[in-house]
Amino acid sequence: MDTSKHTLTTLFKQLGLPCDEASIQDFISRHSPLPRDIALQDAPFWSDSQSHFLEEGLEEDSDWAEIIDELDARMRA
Repeated sequence: MDTSKHTLTTLFKQLGLPCDEASIQDFISRHSPLPRDIALQDAPFWSDSQSHFLEEGLEEDSDWAEIIDELDARMRA
């Protein structure tokens, strides 16, 4: 079992996205602000597999849920 603390870097890596700090900031800037009526996992910029990973992480309250919530908050700021 993976017990390491997840970060935005590890989340972006898991999603198959560039995961250096500049790329993460660029992604957030390009796709923000996310409208309140769209769930993060339903945003149109995710692939089906990325969307499924985010949705599953939140629904199952997995160890990814906290960092997914952080990304959600940053996408809406």
